[in-house]
Order: sequence, then C-alpha cells, then structure tokens
Amino acid sequence: MKITQLNIYPVKSLGGIALDTAELTAEGLAWDRRWMVVDDVGRFVTQRQLPAMASIRVRLEADALVLEHPAAAPLCVPLAAESLPRLPVYVWEDCCEALDEGAEARDWLGAVLGDWRGSGLRLVRFAPEHRRAVEPHYLAPGEWAHTGFADGYPLLVVSEGSLAEVNRRLAAKGLDPVPMSRFRPSLVVDEAAPFAEDGWDTLAAADGAWRLGLRKPCQRCKITTVDQHSGEIAVPGEPLRTLVEMNTRLAPGGYFGQNAIVLKGERARLSVGDDVTARARS
Repeated sequence: MKITQLNIYPVKSLGGIALDTAELTAEGLAWDRRWMVVDDVGRFVTQRQLPAMASIRVRLEADALVLEHPAAAPLCVPLAAESLPRLPVYVWEDCCEALDEGAEARDWLGAVLGDWRGSGLRLVRFAPEHRRAVEPHYLAPGEWAHTGFADGYPLLVVSEGSLAEVNRRLAAKGLDPVPMSRFRPSLVVDEAAPFAEDGWDTLAAADGAWRLGLRKPCQRCKITTVDQHSGEIAVPGEPLRTLVEMNTRLAPGGYFGQNAIVLKGERARLSVGDDVTARARS
C-alpha cells in the first residue's frame, strides 16, 4: 500500500491543509489541532454547532498561522507563543491548559462567524507543556499516548476503499459522491478493500521508520454532512445516515476510519507515495 493523502487541521474544525510531507510527533502530525475555538466559558466550539467554520481557510507560513475568510482581512497568529494569558478549556470532558490568542483573534472570529449564543468566540492554543492523555481503556497493556485538541486521538487513518464503498451506497440512493475531506482524516492509504483498516492492529512505514497503533473505530457525527469548502449542508443527514445503515457493529452509530496512536517514529517524515504495511489484529 501507499500513502495517498496527509492532512492537518491546525485549528480544530476550521479548514484543513493537504501536505506532500509531514513530520510525525507524539501528538500526531506536526501542527495538527494545536489551536481551537472556544466560547466564553472555554468550551470547545466546532462545526457541529457552527458549520460555517469549515469556510475559514487555514495556512501555515514560516512564522505564522494565517486564517482567511471573504468577510475579513487575513488574521496572522505568530507560531512562537509569547507571554499569552493562560486559561482552562474543555474538549468533551477533558480540561486542558491553553493560551489565549487575544482580542484581535476574538474580534476576527466575531466578524466572520458572528456571536455564539450571545457571547464572543476566542482562539486558544494548546499549552506546549500540557499533556492530554488518550483514553486508556482502548490501549494495549503498557501503552500510553497523548493528543492535542483532537476529539480523542492523535491520528485518523482511512483507506480509499472505504470511501469508495460509501460512495457506492450513496450512488444507489441517487446521491452524489462525497470527497474524503468530509471525514477529515490525517492519513489515507490506497487499500482497495472497504474498511480493511478496521481489522488492522498497526500501520507502519515499509522501512520501519515509524509505526502507528490503530486502537478505536471512529464514530462519526454531523460534521460529515458539512461541505468542507463552503460550510453548507447540501443533503441533510448524508453521508452519516448511510454510515449508520452500513454499520455491522454491536454499538449503534456510523463509523468510518480508525483512531490511531504513535508507537514509534517521533520526528520521522511521512510523504505521499510512501510504501506502508499493515498488520492484522490477532
């Protein structure tokens, strides 16, 4: 198999960046989910509540994170974290220490997204020294992993065959295919067998430079219904409804992709076109 896509999402729930090559860190691909939008009590806000967040484009320059939207001039946020105010923020039930990017970022988000439930939105950065542990009951004995502002895991691995099967089911309903961007994966491989990744224990570089542990199927939400360019929902409920119909698991819900942790290879380089190998669960 080969890697066909590498993607990062520097700000949780804003636009993604497709890469040709990426550095692997303990928390996933470098710069992935290092920032997040929060409300006035520090609770995370995503496309689940504000689908228009998808319409904010994101770029990484040598020294800055740049956010772009037609409604405002670009916002530039220095990559170097200076003396920023600290505050607690929340991703699901996890409390994380974060750095507040300040009034300029708050005003910019207000200009492009409007008020959120009568209050402003803030842009926060994951505190560099903070560690947010991955839920331990899905890990193998002796494993430990941590992540940034992702929903729960450092990486999401998906195969091309899985998307092809979803689109086949959508076509049978007379619906248009959806792109891989709907599922916001970190790493995509060209495996043709649908949902083959659900049976993998590890995914590794063919030369052994890095290895990922696939530890939990990813249950999907309404973000899969949001066009990741426009922020609009053309067909309410799809493809999430199709994923639920396809589910053969005991737990209810729609699943697509595997959440993964880093087992080996911090600082390794991954590139589109690299050969990879998978090991099945025993």
